[in-house]
Amino acid sequence: MQLHIKNTFTKELPADPMTENTRRQVEKACFSYVTPKKPSAPSLLHVSQEMANTLGLSEDDIKTQRFLNMVTGAKVLEDTTPYAMCYGGHQFGHWAGQLGDGRAINLTEVTHDNKRWALQLKGAGATPYSRTADGLAVLRSSIREHLCSEAMYHLGVPTTRSLSVSLSGDEVLRDVLYDGNADYEKGAIVCRVAPSFIRFGSFEIFASRQDTATLKTLTDYTIKHFYPQYEGGTKKGYLGFFNEVVQHTLEMIIHWQRVGFVHGVMNTDNMSILGLTIDYGPYGWLEGYDPGWTPNTTDRQNKRYRYGNQSQMGLWNLLQLANALYPLIGETTPLEAILQNYHIEYPKKYVAMMREKLGLQLAIDTDIQLIADLEKNLQASETDMTIFFRNLAQVSKEESSHVEDAFFAFAKAAFYTPEEITGTIYSDWETWFKSYQKRLSEERLADAERKVLMNKVNPKYVLRNYISQLVIDEADKGNYDLLNEIHAVLKNPYDEQSEYEHWYAKRPEWARHKVGCSMLSCSS
Repeated sequence: MQLHIKNTFTKELPADPMTENTRRQVEKACFSYVTPKKPSAPSLLHVSQEMANTLGLSEDDIKTQRFLNMVTGAKVLEDTTPYAMCYGGHQFGHWAGQLGDGRAINLTEVTHDNKRWALQLKGAGATPYSRTADGLAVLRSSIREHLCSEAMYHLGVPTTRSLSVSLSGDEVLRDVLYDGNADYEKGAIVCRVAPSFIRFGSFEIFASRQDTATLKTLTDYTIKHFYPQYEGGTKKGYLGFFNEVVQHTLEMIIHWQRVGFVHGVMNTDNMSILGLTIDYGPYGWLEGYDPGWTPNTTDRQNKRYRYGNQSQMGLWNLLQLANALYPLIGETTPLEAILQNYHIEYPKKYVAMMREKLGLQLAIDTDIQLIADLEKNLQASETDMTIFFRNLAQVSKEESSHVEDAFFAFAKAAFYTPEEITGTIYSDWETWFKSYQKRLSEERLADAERKVLMNKVNPKYVLRNYISQLVIDEADKGNYDLLNEIHAVLKNPYDEQSEYEHWYAKRPEWARHKVGCSMLSCSS
């Protein structure tokens, strides 16, 4: 197994001079050196061979003891110095001070095909930033992160990746719902991969401490390696960098809305400076189309991070990043202009995205009302978002004299209680359906051509919460066949995959209120 190691983070940024692995406040440093905890009986559960190939690793490489040692932290790679990153963050709208990698340890950086990747273990033990936690992770959350990272990548959503998920052989005590009923669970480790794991909070921590020197060093490093089109050390360069981060973040959230993904915990320490989806914790996928839904039990009361509020939370987080970068820029007006542009551009990009989901290529002013009426109807009776939009491609632009038959032919499978589609609800759907068919008649593409395009943006298969839970339940018994199957399904989410048709289904009733399916916490 040959990895091309080329560390920049530890060579170019200031390190914590203390090497003891004790919980503490770390000043004027971007990271602390730390060694992963040795697992008692590590075993590999699943590897994303595609991600391995991206790193230059073959099928034979991943079968070696050296690979297992690397992805579980059992043995530190030669010529590497693992570390945990220092950052702060706003959590649920409140400044939380220093946070940092409390259960993540960065192994090293590797290069392949002129691309640099950081390898990071999640669940490999305590760090100086663990506070009162143990730095470990459990099987259920590790499987969810591994599967979702790869699922999002294949959906075309900007994301961090996952190389592998492994068992540590140790048991970990967790209180799943924070209700005082803690229990032991199987410990697990995910090997996460990204060009960088730098977050908004990485900049916030130094601004909060008025440590402008380290803030500048980190910002210049980030520009040099990830935004080289801008010049570090200059006001123009910093503004260009910030504008790029804003645009990447906006695009990421548009993709979330497109596929029905809800992050669940959009704190600033969980926002990537590269505009990647990062930190898969209490996330969820919309089953019924509900803008007010949040999967995070901690967020249940205020629903700050609900599906319909993700764009506003993105803007709020970017405002905090602007505040952090202000000491390097010295004036607010250009920063405010960039944020205002997000506010203006998001609705435009959202409508453009919805046009694609509806198969509309022309931009007509009435589309905004068509989209608004659709969203209202989707909420009138519980309607599966994924199935509705996927089946919508079956609609013909030829107006039918039997509207009811034409409508139910594609929509019935998406309704959780089809018998509710009566009275006003039905008449509203009938009106919308006629408007949609009329709108389609204004498009140039034939039905078959439009269907191909719609099926490229409306996935057939997503990582529904109940599917994750079924995988977890089987894996907890030592059966990993379903893990392999679901990983295979999610690699081709836009394809029909007739052999996996049974996964193209609404959430079963047993999963409606089951822990892990509708209720999730940050306990991992």
